[in-house]
Amino acid sequence: MSNTNPLLEQKKRVPPGVVVVIVLVLALLALLAGVGFQYLRGHSKVEAGDQPRSEPAVITGPGQDGKGVTVGKAGAKAQIDLYLDFRCPHCAEFEEMTGATVDKLVADGTATLTYWPLAFVNPDASPRLANAFAAAAANGKALTYADEMYGDFSKSWTNDQLIELGKQLGIGDAKFQQAVQNNTYAGWVESVGKAADARGVTGTPTVFVNGKKLETKDLTPEGLQKAVDDAAKAAS
Repeated sequence: MSNTNPLLEQKKRVPPGVVVVIVLVLALLALLAGVGFQYLRGHSKVEAGDQPRSEPAVITGPGQDGKGVTVGKAGAKAQIDLYLDFRCPHCAEFEEMTGATVDKLVADGTATLTYWPLAFVNPDASPRLANAFAAAAANGKALTYADEMYGDFSKSWTNDQLIELGKQLGIGDAKFQQAVQNNTYAGWVESVGKAADARGVTGTPTVFVNGKKLETKDLTPEGLQKAVDDAAKAAS
């Protein structure tokens, strides 16, 4: 006589057809959840944060072939080159961790900051966001616009959202909107990518201080501060 409980055996035996239905339902629910999430990413309200600090001057604006956007005070003894992608999650983490340090170094004239926006993480979104950043930089809002895009990384940052962000930062005129919609700086973004390749940049974020590449372990507030201090001292 078998010791197996027939009731338990019956519970284990799920008809193949039922299994297929369950799998299909779960897949459908996952699909609907994904669609809903993407919809929210592309339609969520843009709310720019408070901007208590002054925007650093744009020393080198976008559009110059193979040159990044440089902000800060001319004559600073340290130069930070930041290679980033606005769809790179590691870049967003770097911004969150070191943003305040970078802002201070630029604001007090210790260092200039050059943005090199790359476009390889997301073939659709990365170049579009880099173009919008360039349009903002051309209107004197490089640092703030970049910070805001990273500040709400969950957004898709559609063209409508990018334009709305510009409006909230006081640069939402027709020229800015056209630059976003028409991908005006596409050629410049491509030239920045080629310049990065020529320098051997293979990932983001990549940071140079006075031409010296920082190791991954130094991509911290303390590591960046030390690199800038050392560079400024050597340049004195």
